[in-house]
Amino acid sequence: MNKYIFNENKIVIASHNKGKVKEIKNLLKPLKIEVFSANDFNLKEPIENGLTFEENSLIKSSYVCDYTGIPSLSDDSGICFSDLNNEPGIYSARWAGKDKNFDLGMFKIYESLKKVKKPTYDCFFVCALSLSWPNGSSITVSGKINGKFSWPPKGNLGFGYDPIFKPFGHNKTFAEMDPEFKHSISHRALAFKQLVTLCFPKLEN
Repeated sequence: MNKYIFNENKIVIASHNKGKVKEIKNLLKPLKIEVFSANDFNLKEPIENGLTFEENSLIKSSYVCDYTGIPSLSDDSGICFSDLNNEPGIYSARWAGKDKNFDLGMFKIYESLKKVKKPTYDCFFVCALSLSWPNGSSITVSGKINGKFSWPPKGNLGFGYDPIFKPFGHNKTFAEMDPEFKHSISHRALAFKQLVTLCFPKLEN
């Protein structure tokens, strides 16, 4: 039997980002379990000093799980630009400043790309998901979706850097797409599909 199969009746989403929490809650809804977020426990954010999305994701899930004693699912995600040596990458939230002003972050990306000679505007979103249990077990998976930078920002249906990202094969930004459709193709959805196979077989069709 797969030791990672999730048989608990509670889970904590180890995030303070309301957009991420909403997306992950929707993905978990068919499980019919009690879902909390880090905000429910007034938790401070841990220091994310990992060098990859996967390392930072595990830092968050382990931290929240240790504090709450409840299995915790974390997400570390960001946008990467080939023209900027894959920045902002794991620092995507930090580019938005202390107040997480993603309008500021998007403009910073725009200004950085203006300095690049013959930019390709190629970019991709990455999402790493980590699930940690109180017994010390954990698992981490990741998903990636490629696309192009789009300026000016368009749409108000997403969050973060969604308004400047057009996935390949689509003529709308993530922020212009119907949320349910976006959830079905996003980097987070791709990572979650892997997690479902390993941990949540009840969610598989």
